[in-house]
Amino acid sequence: MTMRRLAILLAGLAGFAAPVAVQAEGLPSQVAAVTVLPGWRMPDGHQMAALRLVLAPGWHTYWRSPGDAGIPPQVTWAGSRNVAGATFLWPVPEVFDSGGMRTIGYTNQVVIPVKVTLPQAGPARLQGTLDIGVCQDVCMPVSLDFAADLPDQPKRDAVILGAMLDQPLSADDAKVRGVTCRTTPAGDRLRLTAQISMPSAGAPENVVIEAGDPRVWVSEPVTHRDGGVLTATAEMAPPAGEPLMLDRSSLRITVLGRDEAVDITGCTGG
Repeated sequence: MTMRRLAILLAGLAGFAAPVAVQAEGLPSQVAAVTVLPGWRMPDGHQMAALRLVLAPGWHTYWRSPGDAGIPPQVTWAGSRNVAGATFLWPVPEVFDSGGMRTIGYTNQVVIPVKVTLPQAGPARLQGTLDIGVCQDVCMPVSLDFAADLPDQPKRDAVILGAMLDQPLSADDAKVRGVTCRTTPAGDRLRLTAQISMPSAGAPENVVIEAGDPRVWVSEPVTHRDGGVLTATAEMAPPAGEPLMLDRSSLRITVLGRDEAVDITGCTGG
């Protein structure tokens, strides 16, 4: 864990909620809890809030793209008021080996900043349910309800600010010089080879490829580095019975290295 991530974790430990009770034979009685950090009203009228997820010792949960063995988190906003939409700013995740399969997520706790779109000024309420998968020796789904009023006040929350700093670098900040993508048929799938011209993020470098359409399955890429070029090859499959229409501009590539993480959007034809 980097010193920056350790500092963010320690800053967030104060005042966390107890994990939610789960009644299941052979499982610990406390697994996970979620609370809302209400945050502050931004000059552009958005609210910067956050969800703080706390896990029992030894348990982990999943990032937005969890890997083949993970469960992607989902949020419903039932009960929210004066909320038109929300954008999650996911902190840099960890990479796990789950029975020989790679999964990606968080241990202990994570603060996930949420930029909330408000259709009008004034009072607002963020309420809903977070559905996640949690794993230790076994894996299971957990549903967590949350609710909080969102104050119309400008004072910033240091915990949320810390989590906002723990974001992957942009392509420009990481000095990515270019990304090319080549596709070839692979039976009923499509094989995608991405060549990323960028300095090393620190070995080992794990690459995650997201198609832009969450219904499209993307395999764990096979990666190798040759000097200043990192190559990742993955297979993609559309939902059953549908053609695969790949939009290179919406492709999202995340490089998770030992030293830093990099978030890249789009690639050109190779």
